[in-house]
Amino acid sequence: MSGRLSSAHSFSPREIRDIFISTLVLTAAVVIMFRSGSVADYFERHFGGSEYGAMFAVIFVIMLLSFVGHEMGHKFMSQDLGCWAEYRMYPMGLLLALVMSVFGFLFAAPGAVYIRGNMTVEDNGRISIAGPAVNMFLAAVGIAGSLVLNETAYVVPVYLMASMNASLALFNMLPFGPLDGAKILRWNTGIYALAMGIAVVLFISFWFMPTIYYS
Repeated sequence: MSGRLSSAHSFSPREIRDIFISTLVLTAAVVIMFRSGSVADYFERHFGGSEYGAMFAVIFVIMLLSFVGHEMGHKFMSQDLGCWAEYRMYPMGLLLALVMSVFGFLFAAPGAVYIRGNMTVEDNGRISIAGPAVNMFLAAVGIAGSLVLNETAYVVPVYLMASMNASLALFNMLPFGPLDGAKILRWNTGIYALAMGIAVVLFISFWFMPTIYYS
């Protein structure tokens, strides 16, 4: 059979399970990574003995927006182009995330959206840019929110969202191996240069923001 498949944004039970497990594990890894330091101090100050539960809940929401949003960018663009697309977790990649978080940093390959169908180089480029585009948007919202909410009790969650998404956008735009940037570059050098430029500006903007304080 040739041609394109349905573009409906559908999910299988296995995919929902894999997304949920991946999000839980990544959230746990980030909580472990932030188990001490200024982030932990913020949650302890505002939630007392429930600080780790509150931290888990906040970071879980950030993961839904950032990690799941990135993967759904790929999935929905693929389905809009008529391809079959489903997320699958990498158990060893999730285990690696937990192990690395104990040492204070996060390196994760939690899974990927698997795609089947007839794709051109342009289709592949459009699918690839959809994920980082979500992170760029969230990074911009997080940076702006951090500036607006600075010195309030609400600044830390949006600051964490800015940090995570600025890093994800820049990392995924690198033009190497299986990363999104390599596929975008093969499609269109001009679009790649623009997207990479935005990712770099957001990353630099985050790191050069004024000092963030919370009440």
